[in-house]
Amino acid sequence: MPNFPQLEQRLGTSFTNHDLLVEALTHRSYLNEHREYMGNHNERLEFLGDAVLELAVTDFLFKKFPAKPEGELTAYRASLVNTVSLAERAQALGISEFLLLSKGESKDTGRARDVILADAFEAIIGAIYLDAGYTRAEAFISKNLYSKIDAVIANRSYQDAKSRFQESAQEKRGTTPAYETLSEVGPDHDKRFTVGVFIGPNEIARGVGQSKQEAEQSAAQAGLDKMGW
Repeated sequence: MPNFPQLEQRLGTSFTNHDLLVEALTHRSYLNEHREYMGNHNERLEFLGDAVLELAVTDFLFKKFPAKPEGELTAYRASLVNTVSLAERAQALGISEFLLLSKGESKDTGRARDVILADAFEAIIGAIYLDAGYTRAEAFISKNLYSKIDAVIANRSYQDAKSRFQESAQEKRGTTPAYETLSEVGPDHDKRFTVGVFIGPNEIARGVGQSKQEAEQSAAQAGLDKMGW
């Protein structure tokens, strides 16, 4: 079981009902591997926390940017609450040390690990909401996410990589980048695409993904990194 004082100190909040905190940290895979465990997995709390998170961030952005149109606010919100953003905050809080996972899931890395961490972060929000109410849950969200908005805007991370690369290429080079699929390997259910992004005849960078769209985004991000844009 989690070391409650240590975890609560990291989260900056205390629980009256510690069962809610345990549930928030319990991945479905743990129940499959520990049939004797009588608790619940965290998916219902994640569902609740996702709704609380969306309301809190929407309210924050609505009040902070009274002149911004709906489309920009939506993009800002997506950047604050996407899987990578939430996983980063969960990792920074050390939540991964307290997760109840199967042995297999505990070895996951990359995207799969990010999803588990982001889901746990949302489940913790749901647990705080049930344990102490909306005000306490919103305070947790504020402490962990609101300060990121300035960096989101400065880095244009509210735009996807392809949009940012296209804007930069047009601004700095006066041209629109093109994408070309360089290779496609693997069976239909497990394809792997390699895509190059070009400015004129020059290949700037390559990206790999399980779909052409994912590979294009990867190539665009690699291009941004290479060009310093």
